[in-house]
Amino acid sequence: MDSSPSPVSHGRRWSWGSALVGAASTAAAAAVVLCRPRDPTFELISISLSTFHFRPPAALDIGLTLTVHATNPNVVPVRYGPSTVSILYGDAHLGTARLDAGEQPATSCRLLHLPARLDGVELAHHARSILSDSARRHMEMDAAVEIAGEAAVFFWSRRFSVRIDSHIVVDPVFL
Repeated sequence: MDSSPSPVSHGRRWSWGSALVGAASTAAAAAVVLCRPRDPTFELISISLSTFHFRPPAALDIGLTLTVHATNPNVVPVRYGPSTVSILYGDAHLGTARLDAGEQPATSCRLLHLPARLDGVELAHHARSILSDSARRHMEMDAAVEIAGEAAVFFWSRRFSVRIDSHIVVDPVFL
């Protein structure tokens, strides 16, 4: 008689059912980890001058276009609500840009072009500093916005709120 141990120990036998349950469990765990909703990212890329009108005696109308790079890392689209971007010069609030509510496709990047208006009265209060910066060809501005929305994967929904604080240095001659 052969006294070597048998390949099946403790009375357990291999079965296709157990293998399928194990594979399904592993696939489900991987899907949860890979598909969990993540916050999108928004990055201010540039500010460009779109309109400039001077209407005497003191009316100044300046329009800008803010270019924002938006990235959705999720495997499903994300929806976001409307937001207002604040444009700052020093501590002064010079104007606003509007981000309309929208949807970003799954795993995508896109450029958003946001129209903005600057307050002529506030610009006039800072005219000396702005002219000085223009002469030096070095102007520092800030933009701040909070964008709220939702990313949903099947039954798993994640609300997000992303705050963006950007510091931009521009050459006003090339605006």
